[in-house]
Amino acid sequence: MARSMHVRRPATLASLAAELGVSRTTVSNAYNRPDQLSPELRRRVLETARRLGYPGPDPVARSLRTRKAGAVGLLLTENLSYAFRDPAALGFLEGLALACEGAGQGLHLVPINPEREDVAAVHRAGVDGFVVYSVPDDDPHLAAVLSRPVPTVVADQPIVEGVDRVGIDDRAAITALTQRLTTLGHRRVGVICMRLARDRNDGFASVERQQAAHFHVQRARLAGVADALGGAGVDWARVPVVERFDHSTASGESAAAQLLDSDPQLTALVCTSDILALGAMNEARRRGLRVPQDLSITGFDGIPDAERLGLTTVRQPVLEKGRAAGKLLLASVDPTRPREVTLDTEILSGATAAPPRTADERWFGP
Repeated sequence: MARSMHVRRPATLASLAAELGVSRTTVSNAYNRPDQLSPELRRRVLETARRLGYPGPDPVARSLRTRKAGAVGLLLTENLSYAFRDPAALGFLEGLALACEGAGQGLHLVPINPEREDVAAVHRAGVDGFVVYSVPDDDPHLAAVLSRPVPTVVADQPIVEGVDRVGIDDRAAITALTQRLTTLGHRRVGVICMRLARDRNDGFASVERQQAAHFHVQRARLAGVADALGGAGVDWARVPVVERFDHSTASGESAAAQLLDSDPQLTALVCTSDILALGAMNEARRRGLRVPQDLSITGFDGIPDAERLGLTTVRQPVLEKGRAAGKLLLASVDPTRPREVTLDTEILSGATAAPPRTADERWFGP
């Protein structure tokens, strides 16, 4: 005959209170409001809870009762691994986490596959507010966030009327950087940019596509490059711009190859991120081109690898951007008055920009 199995059921808040001879409020306070109990009483409650196997208050039930989740949601329209792989995203995430730590809040990541719509993930997220990190203005997940009755802060993009935002002046920053190239004498310039819309386009981006871009940061950066080149007499319609959907060094390599194959006489490549620029440097090296003697390359972000390799780029304060977004979300101010925080950037001269090679110099290319 099989031996019957007896499994002790875990204690409940009510049974623990009965065991101790105290009210249920006293037990609850031992976990949630310890300042309301004497140290000795709280110690006795917690020790008895451990002995009886009481797991503590149900966080789901507590959130239903208080209508507070105790967490900030970060909407990232990329796969989860991207937040830990991309240096700029990682710096932003660290800054946001620091702000949450300072406020005693948790952080809930709501990553979304950029090629698959899943607004249910936004509606399921148990959070008290959202930080939206760099999404297109037509993103359905953004619309889902804005439909929820919780505070929202946008980091970088898009600009949404009535919604708080933290960012930088992308157009002015890259205009100043590109002017470094035109001052050096560059006129044959190619551009590598990150994705401009939710549809995949791994190829040349027409002026019409650039101007209609749903990622306004990329639109602003391209406009800034156009401003600088236009000031030097270069017709923007004749400047080749290659777009890549995936943000990786491999994308930078293939985009640089596409540009240099289409016009071997290009003397400079302007990249709208450091990751793409590092890939372009790899491709230049593969072709036997010297940077910057044969080809100047610039980036944008100021990530550690770019600084280590001496990339000429724009450094933006990604950690402070994350911290500022968190503080803005968690600040107790009038929610009817949207605020905008614009952070400063810095040009890093680096070692990857120089005057274009003259006709009488030895050619090191293929």
